[in-house]
Amino acid sequence: MAKVAASGSSSRWSLSGFTALVTDGTRGIGHAVAEELAKLGAILYTCSRNEAELNKRLQEWAAKGLQVKGSVCDASSRENRVQLIENVSLAFDGKLNILVCYITYSLINPSLDELFNKWSLYSN
Repeated sequence: MAKVAASGSSSRWSLSGFTALVTDGTRGIGHAVAEELAKLGAILYTCSRNEAELNKRLQEWAAKGLQVKGSVCDASSRENRVQLIENVSLAFDGKLNILVCYITYSLINPSLDELFNKWSLYSN
């Protein structure tokens, strides 16, 4: 479990020693969650479809002294998802404590069948 920092400390929680994977962690809510976990001491791995955006974020986090690694991954591709898990497993020696699966997909007025078909892209 996360440790509560001693009273008077600048941080309430400590995730030191924990590993975390945040998918799509380079922008929006995914970015906010990824950065907060890293600031709390977690060793973080993230991914993005956009390599330039990923590299920019990795540089920013490194400049802040945060422990973050990442790779390019299109979560709609089963092959990319498998590679992501292999990368994470290697980076963390097979130990993953926290998973935040933040994947966005625009669904405009879909029928129920369409919704399930599109969901299956991400769950297979």
